[in-house]
Amino acid sequence: MAEGSIGRAVALYAALYGGYGALSPFLPATLASRGFEASQIGTLLAAAMLVRLVAGPPTGRFADRHAAVRGVLALGLAASGGLTLALLGSGSVAVLVVLVLIQAAASAALSPLADALVLSVRNGGAAYGRIRGAGSAAFIVTTVLTGWLVSRLGDGAGLAVCAVLFGAAALTTLRFAPTSSSVTGGAAGGFRALLAIGVFRRLVLAAALVIGAHAMHDAFAVIAWTGAGIGTGAAGLLWAEAVAVEVFVFLWLGPRLLERIGPARALELAALAGALRWAVQAQTTWLPALVAIQALHGLTFALLHLACLRIVARAVPEGLRATALTVYGSFGLGLASALVTLAAGPLYGRLGLPAFWAMSGLSLLAVPVAYRLRRDSRQDKAGHI
Repeated sequence: MAEGSIGRAVALYAALYGGYGALSPFLPATLASRGFEASQIGTLLAAAMLVRLVAGPPTGRFADRHAAVRGVLALGLAASGGLTLALLGSGSVAVLVVLVLIQAAASAALSPLADALVLSVRNGGAAYGRIRGAGSAAFIVTTVLTGWLVSRLGDGAGLAVCAVLFGAAALTTLRFAPTSSSVTGGAAGGFRALLAIGVFRRLVLAAALVIGAHAMHDAFAVIAWTGAGIGTGAAGLLWAEAVAVEVFVFLWLGPRLLERIGPARALELAALAGALRWAVQAQTTWLPALVAIQALHGLTFALLHLACLRIVARAVPEGLRATALTVYGSFGLGLASALVTLAAGPLYGRLGLPAFWAMSGLSLLAVPVAYRLRRDSRQDKAGHI
């Protein structure tokens, strides 16, 4: 990837994930200030998640069919930014509900399409860790800065910042070269052709097991920590540690591990790290132990994502990549997290901390799936997987 393309990709991811950092933490408070009750906010956000799961894969398929990843991404970013801005001007609850759901549809495929765009550029896969790490860092910085703005200007500041950043991301996207129409031949067969690729099916299953196991942590870790006497400030630092390690793995450790052990073994490592992480979480809330296992987030999320993207880049034809990445994002990440979250509530309510053993088991189930990918690598003459 030329240095100019690297710079554009970094700018795109910084604006995209910065926009998420300005929107995601502050949208619930904005809805509450407009008269939504807690139960209504939860229902609306769950409905928005469902809309994203449904809208993502068809959007990716459309982008592949028409060799229009760049155009669809730019349009989605512009529409998402405009709809987010429109939330500021609406006082009607019904209109707000409609706008949130339409915005969810428009933004459903943004991250997978950005990934597909970067992978379509020469050497984009090799530079992906640095680019994605810049996005995670931008998420952190923007969340902190937006929190400062919200404290002074009100909840709507987060929506305004998100709209501006999504608009900037749309303009940055248009600076990429258009996708060549020659790749459409690889898109023949659509979803059926994609699901016929055994490597891709196994990749989605492994990702679903490892990422899905994070759902109980996302929902109940802070509750478990504070219930054990850990202050909210320390709990926040534990969460920040995980994100900081994620950035480190994206930027430095992950690409080096992939070059040394390959993506299939990296998936095995991510699954084993998940099994260890949740097993320790199931046993103790001792602060030094929590500090140690939070560092494993870099392997259980960032390394896993890097490995999956590397496998997609090598095993899936370019004309199917946007479809593949939206399916991976919707089912390997989104749907798995949603289903485990539904199960996590009753499980944690009944068992408490030992419920994390179930998450350890889920991660462990991904090990043989990842091992099968390693066997696929041996059968691949180039040893790419």
